[in-house]
Amino acid sequence: MTRSSMMALVCALALAPLAVSTAQAQDRLKVAIGQINNWENQAPTLGQDAGIFKKHRLVLENFGTQGAGETIQPVIAGAADIGAGVGVAGVMTAFSKGAPVRILAPMFTGTGDIYWYVRADSPIKSLKEATERHTIAYSTTGSTSHNTVLAFVSDLGVKAKPTATGGPPGTFTQVMTGQIDIGWSAPPFGLQEERDGKIRIIGRGSDAASLNGQTIRVLIVNADVLKNRKDVIVRFLRAYRETIDWMYSSSDAVRMYSEKTKLPQELIRESIAKYHTLTAMQTDEMKDLDGIVRDAVKLKYIDKPLTREQLADFIQIPGR
Repeated sequence: MTRSSMMALVCALALAPLAVSTAQAQDRLKVAIGQINNWENQAPTLGQDAGIFKKHRLVLENFGTQGAGETIQPVIAGAADIGAGVGVAGVMTAFSKGAPVRILAPMFTGTGDIYWYVRADSPIKSLKEATERHTIAYSTTGSTSHNTVLAFVSDLGVKAKPTATGGPPGTFTQVMTGQIDIGWSAPPFGLQEERDGKIRIIGRGSDAASLNGQTIRVLIVNADVLKNRKDVIVRFLRAYRETIDWMYSSSDAVRMYSEKTKLPQELIRESIAKYHTLTAMQTDEMKDLDGIVRDAVKLKYIDKPLTREQLADFIQIPGR
């Protein structure tokens, strides 16, 4: 072996432990995301693409679901470490039955970011005009859209039959083919179709006054993962919060989202300003917790209010 070959071998052997150490430093987390293409649920995917989670020594395995019901189950089963975009009421139901799930942080406050619509040729002009013969969509049981539809029934006296339809694209198809009378969606999806005169928006989540000002969607974590990998979970939330700040301060975020969804940047910016304010995306405090518990009982998600001790165990938000 030549002197130069010997030196190359020595260098390679010296660097090998460093390479292994660097690879091991990247902790992996599996993240189930309800409605993965919605702007408000983009932090895990956009943050990963932008390298923010990598900076915090994390690699995310993100996968999408049709809504809260499909997001909670893999977290309970341990097939996912974290769930994103989960309706509070749905996860509260699971926790009250002993499921190993905890709230890691709030994700969205209020329900003004989702809307209900009909085909342009529908005779229905408002939610209150719907009768027992009509159907009104929500994604999955326990989701924000489900909770909001139940609030429509309870608060507004809406008579249409609540019907699970999955995510916005599938729901849109069902509305346009006449399978569902009133569809649901989350901006920016459907806004171009509204501009083109294909659909009419007849209601927003904010019409359910009892849910205004409440934390409506959360990040959840498997309880065993939180206990055994707390440092990793704290780093995840730190990276998540940093990503939210970046999403609202960098034009790169809108550009990347536009490329992913094939939607115009102008439409996305308009949608964010109207439906997805930074204030609504706060991750520090569960807003109107008393109202959340009250409505969970009223809408029959839980049989009785959670005690103070149960809430302290259920909600474990790391500080900044």
